[in-house]
Amino acid sequence: MWILTAVLVGCQSTNATTNGDQQPAATVQTLQQWQAGQTVSMSDIKFYGGVEKCFAAEPIPDGVWQRMQGKTYKKNPYIGRDDLRHIRVLHWDYDKKIHIGEMVVNKLIADVVVRIFRQLYDAKYPIQRMVLPDVYDADDETQMRANNTSSFCYRVVAGSTKLSKHARGLAIDVNTLYNPYYKDRKDGTRFIQPATAAKYCDRTGVFPYKIDRNDLCFRLFTEAGFEWGGDWQSCKDFQHFELKGE
Repeated sequence: MWILTAVLVGCQSTNATTNGDQQPAATVQTLQQWQAGQTVSMSDIKFYGGVEKCFAAEPIPDGVWQRMQGKTYKKNPYIGRDDLRHIRVLHWDYDKKIHIGEMVVNKLIADVVVRIFRQLYDAKYPIQRMVLPDVYDADDETQMRANNTSSFCYRVVAGSTKLSKHARGLAIDVNTLYNPYYKDRKDGTRFIQPATAAKYCDRTGVFPYKIDRNDLCFRLFTEAGFEWGGDWQSCKDFQHFELKGE
């Protein structure tokens, strides 16, 4: 876990009170340690220092870097620790609760990505889960089945030997189960990731977390210079936004 050193605004300890209400130590600790995947309340956020403090891009902390080794990060000549940033955000889901999220991205897009996720948070845009792929041992199929939103993972493009833009932290996948990748093969079969998402390849359907050209997530990423995999012709990757020209 990444232990933050910041002092809580307006309180001297996790047992401090405001307006006579005592804040439980466990909830403050969840934010101090930035436990991605956990749920927090507006009261928790207030004691932590406010919403603005919960959105940041910073160098990769030691604890996060250790978790990445041999999973999302493998020794390579193309990208290193200094090229990456750890971002912290909050996000809403359909449960109408606030969840803690984290992501590793390339430093070239870190500030832009933080800004986009802040705009999504302000709009209460639903994102089910945002934890590092290392939680799933960097297995892309597994994390996509969990509908996880993520970025950096040193790997190749599905079905090829070419390095993915995820390998440089220049691509973001959002709500992955409901916005799958697929490619129609010459033999008439269809390759789908995650394999459990076949019914979501039909984009005429109505279902939660669906990204299309009318979606806020689509608009924010494309306005910021990203291209959407849902616009590709040779395959479709509805979850995928990648920085153009890099």
